[in-house]
Amino acid sequence: MRHQSNTSTRLLVLAFVLAFALSLSSSAHSQTFTILHNFAGSDGSAPLAGLVMDAKQNLYGTASAGGEYNGGVVFKASRSGAEIVMHSFGNGTDGANPEGSLIIDSAGNLYGTTFAGGAAGAGTVFKVSSNGKESILYSFAGGDDGANPVAGLAIDASGNLYGSTSSGGTYNSGTVFEVSSSRQHSVLYSFGSIANDGTDPVAGVTLDPKGNLYGTASAGGSYGYGTIFELEYSASGFTENILHTFEMQNDGGTPYAGLIFDRSGNLYGAATQGGDGTGGGGTVFELTRSGGNWTFNVLYGLAGWGISGTFRDLLFDASTGVIYATTHCDGAYSSGTVYSLTPSAGAWSYTELYTFTGGTNGYYVFSNLVMDKSGNLYGTTNTGGANGYGEIFKVTP
Repeated sequence: MRHQSNTSTRLLVLAFVLAFALSLSSSAHSQTFTILHNFAGSDGSAPLAGLVMDAKQNLYGTASAGGEYNGGVVFKASRSGAEIVMHSFGNGTDGANPEGSLIIDSAGNLYGTTFAGGAAGAGTVFKVSSNGKESILYSFAGGDDGANPVAGLAIDASGNLYGSTSSGGTYNSGTVFEVSSSRQHSVLYSFGSIANDGTDPVAGVTLDPKGNLYGTASAGGSYGYGTIFELEYSASGFTENILHTFEMQNDGGTPYAGLIFDRSGNLYGAATQGGDGTGGGGTVFELTRSGGNWTFNVLYGLAGWGISGTFRDLLFDASTGVIYATTHCDGAYSSGTVYSLTPSAGAWSYTELYTFTGGTNGYYVFSNLVMDKSGNLYGTTNTGGANGYGEIFKVTP
């Protein structure tokens, strides 16, 4: 009887161990991580932004350094990871060091900004055609017109481009600008013009159908941790409305990410730090509109420390309501993560889809994410990978 009892116990333990192992295996394979391309320096290095996808699901992006002149590149990559350099920056008065993502028009032309380079060394707005020909649409002079754009651009139906500079302007606190389809540059707003205004807008702007512009300033405001702003359009120009001022402990602070709309006209964004009263890893937030008023709500407070949170725009899956994003250096190895937030019964459920381990796995993720038709997510790491220059990766949730 004792022998039978011990045998039964061992069988039960073995069954439990097998079931547990299977559950771990299932969990480990619930998402798949693939390195599609390792940058080698000559084809770009240190990508500081994510990717954009065309109708054929080709991927396009920027690397802030490397290339023929070590001024960064615009690259194209297939979903299998085959990469080509479309343009190398840093030759003469060309732009240099593109830090933002790209936008693409219906003809396959790419538009973006460089942080440096150009006629005055204060950055540029550029266009790269589908065959790789680059044109400088505007070179910043570094004065009242702004300097050092960090983020990418927005485009309207007429082909006018909108963006922000992190410095320069009338008060040297950054600007929001327009470059028209005829290449005319206009400053729409200079930050620092009013008390407790935001400063250092590094995230670019988002357009609504009425021509109003929305964005974040990474510093300034009443507490010094940044603001969310609206530039309200009228025939006489743009008027700034401050929609929210960050105070760090509860709502987060230092928003480097921009804003995105859902189908209902709500705005979503992220702060890189704060949010739990002790520092935290940032927040994901929502602004809802009722009449002429906007209400700010924290959807989720991320774990982490310091500026470890989400640096780039969120990806909103309109079909499911799920939000996808990355963190810069959060996670078990302080190397960054890919995560999702799923709405459920009035709350949001956090899932860590992938944790970067550093080294050849890649680390420091400043990237936004793009999704293909099969639901795969694509992004970049700033460094690491096989050559240490960063990588393009895919995560299959």
